[in-house]
Amino acid sequence: MRFESSRDRRLRAAREILSSSRRVAAFSGAGLSADSGLATFRDPDPDALWSRFDPIELASAEGFAANPQRVIDWYNWRRGNYASVHPNAAHRALAGQQRMIQITQNVDHLLEQAGVAPQRVYHLHGSILQDRCHNSACVHREQVDLEKPPGLRACPRCGDRLRPAVVWFGENLPQETWALARRLCTALDCLLVIGTSATVYPAAGLIALARQHGSRVIVVDPNPGAASGAADVHLDRSAADILPALLDGFDLGSGP
Repeated sequence: MRFESSRDRRLRAAREILSSSRRVAAFSGAGLSADSGLATFRDPDPDALWSRFDPIELASAEGFAANPQRVIDWYNWRRGNYASVHPNAAHRALAGQQRMIQITQNVDHLLEQAGVAPQRVYHLHGSILQDRCHNSACVHREQVDLEKPPGLRACPRCGDRLRPAVVWFGENLPQETWALARRLCTALDCLLVIGTSATVYPAAGLIALARQHGSRVIVVDPNPGAASGAADVHLDRSAADILPALLDGFDLGSGP
């Protein structure tokens, strides 16, 4: 008789949840892209970004006002890293679920590179592939070449400074995207929570919102975290390691 390990049992339990779910969405964080070579933010790993850098100095309006050149240099260093990475097995497994919505805190576009339709990716924290005007009343945006990102410069429309089109600490999430994500999480049978510390709000509140409206929750993360307590099943392996097996054979959708 074959011995079934605890990990095997949890994988089987997670697949049973998916098999009985009609409406499934994914909510991902930095752990989704870790196996592509992008650093996470809060993991115990000494390479985690917020163990090496002060988030307020580099990812806030206050930090940008105090030293805009330092902020742009840091983001352009990150952009150089992003230029050389590719989707991993987790991105590809999610892209195989062509009807499923991807809610992500990641500012990379590895899901889209893996084949997810852009309209099915809700970027809660913006995009590192774009710059926008720091003046909230100005709508100017432009694409950035990750291999040759531009330096600190003025907005051609209003003269204010351009900055990465990401959401910094203390800033609101993009209203339309946030509304879509919240609405979706009130009508799910299962929410896949992948590689997120679930400590950055308001985005992390989507897990509790889904729970409150009857959704099951499957957490995929090698480390226990804030999301683990809300999980029906916690798969303690990396996303690239477990998602292909978890999603194999399913055709999951987020619609009715």
